Amino acid sequence: MRFDVIASGSLLGLSYGEDADDEVEEPMSLPVGYETQLMMYSLDFEEFLWAYGYDSDSIYSLKDYMGNNEQIPEVIHNKYEALFREYMVVGGMPEVVTDFAEYKDFNRVMNIQQNIIALYQDDISKHAKGREKKLVRMCYDAVPRQLAKELKKFQYATVEKGQTRRKYGGSIKWLKDSCLVNACYNVSEPYIPLMANSKEEQFKLYINDTGLLTCMYGFETKRAILNNTIKGNARGGIYENIISECLVKRGYTLHYYKPDDNHELEFLIEKEGEVVPIEVKAGNTASVSLNNFINDFSPSVAYKLISNRNGRSGVKETLPHYFVMFI
Repeated sequence: MRFDVIASGSLLGLSYGEDADDEVEEPMSLPVGYETQLMMYSLDFEEFLWAYGYDSDSIYSLKDYMGNNEQIPEVIHNKYEALFREYMVVGGMPEVVTDFAEYKDFNRVMNIQQNIIALYQDDISKHAKGREKKLVRMCYDAVPRQLAKELKKFQYATVEKGQTRRKYGGSIKWLKDSCLVNACYNVSEPYIPLMANSKEEQFKLYINDTGLLTCMYGFETKRAILNNTIKGNARGGIYENIISECLVKRGYTLHYYKPDDNHELEFLIEKEGEVVPIEVKAGNTASVSLNNFINDFSPSVAYKLISNRNGRSGVKETLPHYFVMFI
């Protein structure tokens, strides 16, 4: 007799060891055949809204404003922008969302998130081997610090001054494979397939749930996000993190494009047979990098995500951040 078996786990099938030279081995593979792997994520923004009692029809009525010049009414925009900031703070972890939907208490949110992060750290201690236990935790703790810098590209020196890939490359791979972080790779040229043009040593790392990221920054950061008063480089890093998270949950692989020291497009995705550029602005500043990309590569659509209402100019569509759920 045959049975269907469902196995779940945050690190299912991830097993690393060390050889005599302290090099990290490849992960052990799971049995081949009769197996389907399904990647699960924390709640996306639409699912977060469901928990608040919003139905799909009311949510998708927003999509009518994409692709045209009609602006979202300000009262509707303000409501969803505030909800999106709550999503940035609460995140999508089911236990956190369930508790917040009932109690509306951000202190409880913080406590539950701290427990989740502690469980992540326990998982690292259980599943990483030897010296990797410490190194993986150091790399994980370094991600928020890197995102708070002007340069978001991951630097091994952020983990430990003077160190390189030789010491920490295996630990970064562990974090990527465990899905505790989402990786975004620079490309040499913005053409399909983007993965073929990836610069493997130039990447950004984002925490897999932005609620956890804001927890790592502390309660006052959460308060500043909710009040829309957060400033500095961390503000840009948090907005990049939430957009990266939403794109991954939509099924996209993340890349970015930095052709020189002065210009950078936060995200490139492959959609409907072409490369789509996405520029992320915490406020509503000029989009020089996106304009240059449009002039150089003539995409059929380009997105600028901001905190204000929508608009359109040629192929460039300016949208509020929460519209990422429709891209």
